[in-house]
Amino acid sequence: MGKERVVVAMSGGVDSSLAAALLLAQGYDVVGVTMRLSNENRDVDPENDRSCCSLSSVDDARRVADVLGIRHYVMDFTMPFQTSVIDYFLDEYLLGRTPNPCIACNRYIKFEGLLHKSAELGASHVATGHYARIDFDGGMYRLRKGKDVDKDQSYVLYHLNQETLAHVLLPLGDFDKGTTRRMAEEYRLPVAHKPESQEICFVPRDDYKSYMKEKRPGRSVPGDIVDRAGNVLGHHDGISFYTIGQRRGLGIAAPQPLYVTALDAVHNHVVVGTAEEVFARELTASDLSWTMWESLDEVRMAHAKIRYGKREAEARIMPLDGNRLRVRFTEPQRAVTPGQSIVFYEGDVVLGGGVIDAVLA
Repeated sequence: MGKERVVVAMSGGVDSSLAAALLLAQGYDVVGVTMRLSNENRDVDPENDRSCCSLSSVDDARRVADVLGIRHYVMDFTMPFQTSVIDYFLDEYLLGRTPNPCIACNRYIKFEGLLHKSAELGASHVATGHYARIDFDGGMYRLRKGKDVDKDQSYVLYHLNQETLAHVLLPLGDFDKGTTRRMAEEYRLPVAHKPESQEICFVPRDDYKSYMKEKRPGRSVPGDIVDRAGNVLGHHDGISFYTIGQRRGLGIAAPQPLYVTALDAVHNHVVVGTAEEVFARELTASDLSWTMWESLDEVRMAHAKIRYGKREAEARIMPLDGNRLRVRFTEPQRAVTPGQSIVFYEGDVVLGGGVIDAVLA
C-alpha cells in the first residue's frame, strides 16, 4: 500500500514551506500546490514584494519544492477568489462594514476549493502553515489554538467543521515562529528568513483606499460626520474609508478626542463619540458555522473573540431565528465592528463563530 498523499498549500513563505518539509519527514507523499489568486498585486514592487499572489512567491514555492524533491503545481483560483474574496471585500466596505478577507479566503479558497482540487490529485488531506492544532477526542475532531498564543491563528479557521477537519493537517500548531525559522534552516529551505507576507495580499502597497476608488469608482460618496444626536461635526469622503474605533483622520476640532462609533450606510453618516462610547456589551451575528456543535439550540456561556489578535472575553450566547444569535459580554468590549467575525472558545478549543451584524448596546 502506498503512502498517504497530502496536498500542501505553498504560498512561498516559511510557514507553508516548513509544513511541507515536516509532512515529508513524517512519511507522507507530499504534493505542493501554489494557488494563483489574483493579478492585482503581482510584482507591483519587486524589490519589496511580500504578497502571496506575486510571481516571486510562486518562484519561492517552486524552489522549496525542488529542495524537498516533491511535485509542485500552480493552480488558477482567480475566478473564485474574485467573487468570494475581492468582490466581498469591496462590497462590505461600501455597506459600512469592515470585512475580513483572510477568513473568506480560508473558507472558500484554501480549504473548500483546494480540498476539491486535492481529491483530483488523489490526496486525502490538505495541509497549511497555520498556527493552530487539530486533534481527535471523544469521537470528534477538535480545532485548538496554536501553542504560541502570540501567533495563534485559530480565529481565522472557525469555518472548519467536522467533515472538513477530518481532511486537514496543521503541522505547525506546536511551534512558535522562532522555532519555525530554525527548523527551516535545518531543512535548508531557501525561504527560512523571508519576511512575513503583507496583510491584504491583493491590494497593491496595502493601500485599500486607493484600491476602493479604482475598483468601485464613484461609489464612495461624501457625507456628514455626526454625533449620536445627529449634530453635524464635519464631513467625510465616504463611509468605506472609516472603521469602528478610528480616531485619526476625522478632521474635527473638539474639546476631547472623538472616535468612530458607527457607520450609517442608510444616511451615509460617520457617527463619532467619546472613548467610552466606543465600548459595547451586546451584538448580533449571523452566517454561523460550528466546529463542535451542529447548531446552537440553547443559551450557552463561552469566551468570544471579536477580532484577530484580541483576547477573548466571557460572553452569553443566545440563539435567534434564521441562523442568527445574540451575544452579551460580561464586560463591555471596545470597537465591536460589523463585518468582522466573532469566534467562540471553550478553553483552547474553537466552538465556531459567525459574522457580526449589529451592535446593540
